[in-house]
Amino acid sequence: MVPNGEAITYQQLEDRSNQCAHLLRAEGLARASVIAVLMENHARYLEITIAAERSGLYFTSISTQLTAPEAAYIVKDAGATVLFVSKAKLALGKDIAQQVPGLKVFLVDGQADDVRDYVTERDAMPVSRIGDESQGAPMLYSSGTTGRPKGVKFPLPDARIDEMDGLTNLAVEWFNYNPDMIYLSPAPMYHTAPLRWSMSVLKVGGTVIVMEKFDAAESLRYIQDEHITHSQWVPTHFVRMLKLPRNVREQYDLSSLQLAFHAAAPCPVPIKEEMIAWWGPIIHEFYAGTEFNGLTAIGPMEWMTHKGSVGPAVFGKIHILSDEGEELPVRKEGLIYFEGGNAFSYHNDEEKTRGAYNDKGWSTLGDIGWLDEDGFLYLTDRKSFMIISGGVNIYPQEIEDAIITHEQVADVAVIGAPDEDLGERLVAIVQPLDWSDSGDALATSIRDHLKGKLAKMKIPKQIDFMEQLPRHATGKLYKRLLRDTYWDKAES
Repeated sequence: MVPNGEAITYQQLEDRSNQCAHLLRAEGLARASVIAVLMENHARYLEITIAAERSGLYFTSISTQLTAPEAAYIVKDAGATVLFVSKAKLALGKDIAQQVPGLKVFLVDGQADDVRDYVTERDAMPVSRIGDESQGAPMLYSSGTTGRPKGVKFPLPDARIDEMDGLTNLAVEWFNYNPDMIYLSPAPMYHTAPLRWSMSVLKVGGTVIVMEKFDAAESLRYIQDEHITHSQWVPTHFVRMLKLPRNVREQYDLSSLQLAFHAAAPCPVPIKEEMIAWWGPIIHEFYAGTEFNGLTAIGPMEWMTHKGSVGPAVFGKIHILSDEGEELPVRKEGLIYFEGGNAFSYHNDEEKTRGAYNDKGWSTLGDIGWLDEDGFLYLTDRKSFMIISGGVNIYPQEIEDAIITHEQVADVAVIGAPDEDLGERLVAIVQPLDWSDSGDALATSIRDHLKGKLAKMKIPKQIDFMEQLPRHATGKLYKRLLRDTYWDKAES
């Protein structure tokens, strides 16, 4: 853990996860039972999820940014009977327990009234393996950017616990996971990618360096000081590192870094070009969802000849379909479907599960994109984010990618606001690098910046400013919250 410096050896991880597994069995949790974890990036995080995985349980990670009713909904919906909580999130954990009758709460780093002391009870358990080990699985919830989050549920694996899972096999093949790797995880563990990729590092025998919280300059320092070989990012991380003063960026030795990969949101082409120019041709990209119904991957050299692509499918087969379900030709935008990927369901939501599949059994996450002649996929945007202005379909991602390259912009969201004439009008909500720059002059400068890059109809006439956009710690933007503000205001 950095910066606090707590280190956990493989032997300690083995012993503690075995002890935790015994504790879970003592609490009556059998195969297919569910636990929930509510904590910041913490030294106990991975031992608990690994204990669940070796006990045949589902484990649900809860965002620390949620309110008590939001978090309690997930705990209830998942059917979790045990909640592990840190001291930093104890108040929230107690509020959840009041809303979920019968929930057992363990405090992982101290003692408090009304909750149980996890470490004391864990240490009273044997370090031997439980007698009925079997593989468990994550049941992670969507970020809730377009409504209430839904748990993504997979069938429990019918495999020995020492068999490699599909994700780890892909990590070995595509991202050179190996026992000598030192992996930096800068994002919150409650999100799918940081948690699952970190667990895969441990499955191949590597070292995981977990940042307690992302900081652009500190990330560079840890790459240097910890001799990081592999790392995983989201485009927002890249933007924030690139916006550091050049003298700050250049003071760190990043030569140990062999491979960096990113996902979670489309990366603007100019941002990725700058990152490759800075870090060299070591930046890889993948596209997948929590549902893991398919996966694409692209290396830096392929990307240079297919700029903007997230690569060809390496798991599942891609189909681009119209709203009517017809297969579309190359370079035609439509809904992205995967054939032959993992089967999944949305927990307690049969309607949403049915809606994710077509009559051929192919599944979609609701993303829009197109394929080129080489089978490389290009993402356009989420279907739910599409703006219809004056009868024209406009995807905001392209506009956001252009605005973020403005030197005075730290973050941006483009939404559709109600308009009597057009139906919806484009609104760019901009977070300036320096709040004192917000105002008409910056708005004019942004529009000038977009001229020649975008068609006139795609240049927002309305540019508003916000000190901090509501972004999930993983980099995903809560666009629904922004959009609702404008629509609610219009209705009132």
